[in-house]
Amino acid sequence: MPDDERASRPGGRTARVRSEVLAAVDAELAEHGYDGLTIDAVATRSGVHRTTVYRRWKSVAGLLVDLLEAGADDSWEPADTGSLEGDLIAVNREIHAALTARPSVTQAVIAASFRTPEAADALTQFWIDRYERTAIVVRRAVDRGEIPPTTDAHQLLLTATAPLYHQLVLLRRPMTRASADEHARIAAASV
Repeated sequence: MPDDERASRPGGRTARVRSEVLAAVDAELAEHGYDGLTIDAVATRSGVHRTTVYRRWKSVAGLLVDLLEAGADDSWEPADTGSLEGDLIAVNREIHAALTARPSVTQAVIAASFRTPEAADALTQFWIDRYERTAIVVRRAVDRGEIPPTTDAHQLLLTATAPLYHQLVLLRRPMTRASADEHARIAAASV
């Protein structure tokens, strides 16, 4: 069976190897950043032979791309709290938790996207996927009659979430969860 067919198989050894390698990539990014990410370190941490890692992923950029693509393989969906404000607060709380628990992974992925076109494309696709999935928050609010049907979901989501990325990732300054909640409230009120 060709490598690409084995790689797409949903279960079995291939899925286990991919899971172990991607967990190692995530851990290495958290500890050492993108500049410290090596195939040898990932192979050692994952317990997967380095030739297997090289054959399947070919480069550090390939590892990073697969890590980002794996984000689209999950079943994540924003919480339904029954109101636009509540849903946006729930989204911001998830983002806040992720960015404060493991900020170096997010920073490493963003940094890598400036170094390789493959990583840049994968990060763009990751964000497109997340914004498309999160748009359900706006559709539910429209269906409940809370906001006009002409509401631009992407703009509303940017209004709610961008301050978190700006403060925590770009400026590398702390933000309280209460402040993250307030940005969600401001966005909901802006509609």
